[in-house]
Amino acid sequence: MDATPSRLDHEERTRKREARRTAHSVSDDAQRLHGIRAKLHQKKRHAEKIQMKKQIKAQEERNVKSAAPDEPSKALPNFLLDRNATNAKALSSSIKNKRAEKAAKFAVPLPKVKGVSEEEMFKVVKTGKKTAKKSWKRMITKPTFVGLEYTRRPVKYERFIRPMALRFRKANVTHPELGVTVQLPILGVKKNPQNPMYTQLGALTKGTMYRKFPHPPSP
Repeated sequence: MDATPSRLDHEERTRKREARRTAHSVSDDAQRLHGIRAKLHQKKRHAEKIQMKKQIKAQEERNVKSAAPDEPSKALPNFLLDRNATNAKALSSSIKNKRAEKAAKFAVPLPKVKGVSEEEMFKVVKTGKKTAKKSWKRMITKPTFVGLEYTRRPVKYERFIRPMALRFRKANVTHPELGVTVQLPILGVKKNPQNPMYTQLGALTKGTMYRKFPHPPSP
């Protein structure tokens, strides 16, 4: 007599059903037991969880592939022994270092320069009628460089205001060999590490690189 046909996943469904029943019974016991029985039950569950974690960890370690390179099965000739990944890596790193040195030719050590926030750099200036004042204008609170041919925009369209008292055209430069400080005219602001916008405005904050006339000749 043939056996009753069953589903293809009958064993899997049965295993999951039994696991759910076991978990529910364990939960019921944990809520129902009191006193010494509850302590013994908790100790047993603690040991079971530790064992389960060990099994899971062992399974994960078994699944992780080894990071060590496989040894070649055959002996390699001499001209292939020099072709390893380290030479290519060293070549790539040297190229990157050269690029970094080229880019850092005019760079400023930014970690040593404290950042200047926009709240510290600009002061909000309200403009317009009393009933509808707008706050789109900004007054620069730091020293700025303004060239001789600088012309202010019309007041109606001027967004950034450079106060006359904070406009500088000369810089005090110390000669490295003579040890004297001379005042040289500034030709322009080359780079401000704080913000590209500060470079356009000509702000002179700490770490700013600017172009100036050369030092006086040495005696």
